[in-house]
Amino acid sequence: MTENKTLAKGFSVKEFFVKNMVVVILICLILGFGLGTGGKFFSANNLVNLTTQMAINAMLSAGLTYVIILGGIDISVGSVAALAGVISTLIATKFPGLTAWSSIPVLILPAILVGLVCGSFNGFMISRMSVVPMIATLAMQTIGRGLCFIFSGGTAVSGIPKPYSFVGAGRWLATEGNPNGWIPNITIFVVIAVAIVHILLSKTVFGRHVYATGSNPQVAHLAGVNTKNTVFLGHVICSVMAALAGVLNASKLCSGQPAACDGYEMYAIAATVLGGTSLTGGSGSVGRAMFGVAVIAVINNGMNLMHINSYWQKVVIGAIILFAVILDMAQKKKKV
Repeated sequence: MTENKTLAKGFSVKEFFVKNMVVVILICLILGFGLGTGGKFFSANNLVNLTTQMAINAMLSAGLTYVIILGGIDISVGSVAALAGVISTLIATKFPGLTAWSSIPVLILPAILVGLVCGSFNGFMISRMSVVPMIATLAMQTIGRGLCFIFSGGTAVSGIPKPYSFVGAGRWLATEGNPNGWIPNITIFVVIAVAIVHILLSKTVFGRHVYATGSNPQVAHLAGVNTKNTVFLGHVICSVMAALAGVLNASKLCSGQPAACDGYEMYAIAATVLGGTSLTGGSGSVGRAMFGVAVIAVINNGMNLMHINSYWQKVVIGAIILFAVILDMAQKKKKV
């Protein structure tokens, strides 16, 4: 009897470890880089900077979670982000009297518009025209990047009023030791945006429809779920989040870069899958994806502090993507 209890206890610990693998990895990385950098990693300034480094990927991953749960993929998020940033900065150059607070609508409104257009394109092609998600979003990726260079004339958009950087680079809570402030505006913005899409996915009827459609679209349709609309709206949300990430990045840099966020979709996919979102659809959450975002940010930040060649960061991220996919496949086989 005692032996059976021990086995049962051991099995539950193993299950907990597997289900919370990303948390275990994150803790190990934090401790490892903390020791490897002689405590520099744990400095207050570095931890604050870490949240700003997570910001863009957090926005992309939060939106991408919807698409991957639906059983799809979106590789256009980097281009959509860049396009929104270019358009927003072009608008900002037309308002030399821009103030910190009036810069907010100049950021948000173009982002929402770009996100709605690009997301509607992806959603329509996939849900109505039955185009394979990879192909549809590849087309959007190419179109979006091309428009970035067309609108910007192939060069960075400059001459932007300084208050435009209020959201992306501004901070609150200035002290004598840190006159620039401790709490980044970009972090506040991202926390609010991610919280909204997390609640939408986890606490609403639409969120349940997303999970049902991703698990089995045929069964979901028979149960009364409008699967086509669900897929369409999922891609719209993904693109809106990507566009918001793009204007935040442009605000942070105070310039519109046509080549901005190039390759960021790979980081977002890695973070989302590492956070437990299944590539086959039907399971995952925005909250857990944020742990994946944290893992990637900690790796990049820690390797920079240790002066490790930046090219190795790409090697490590590629290995993480492979590890996350293998783990997802192993869990799926175990369920079967």
